[in-house]
Amino acid sequence: MATIYLILGANLGDRLSTIQRAATLIGERVGAVTKGSSVYQTAPWGVEEQPAFLNKVLAVETELAPEEVLRHLLDIEHELGRIRYERWGARDIDIDMLYYGSLVMDSARLTLPHPRLHERRFALVPLAEIAPDFVHPVLGVDNARLLEQCSDSGEVVLLSE
Repeated sequence: MATIYLILGANLGDRLSTIQRAATLIGERVGAVTKGSSVYQTAPWGVEEQPAFLNKVLAVETELAPEEVLRHLLDIEHELGRIRYERWGARDIDIDMLYYGSLVMDSARLTLPHPRLHERRFALVPLAEIAPDFVHPVLGVDNARLLEQCSDSGEVVLLSE
């Protein structure tokens, strides 16, 4: 059994409903959701000329291997209307695996921990809310410290708990 941390984001359509549906499907297909952060409205990252995102981080207990988790997440994204037009562009739903326990891996399809996690305030704020003491297995620093050190100045506003 592994604890994984996932970030859910949406900036098209009914963002909150889509995130809630994604969380339900993750619970049904990937494993038990043990914690969920508040929902935050966040500035776009990468491609800035698009609507604001809603983001939420989940802690999930899973027995699935990392590649199996990824397959389920991609299926859920597709089911909820995700079409990949442009990297970092607008989307109905985006689900990224931030951590799979303390596993470090780099394959053609999946890099763990997420390679840009420490650069993204929109991911670190909700992650530090639910797992401030979890230590990044490559950087050797906990999430609270990663947030303190993050140079990203993108706006992250608490929307709902």
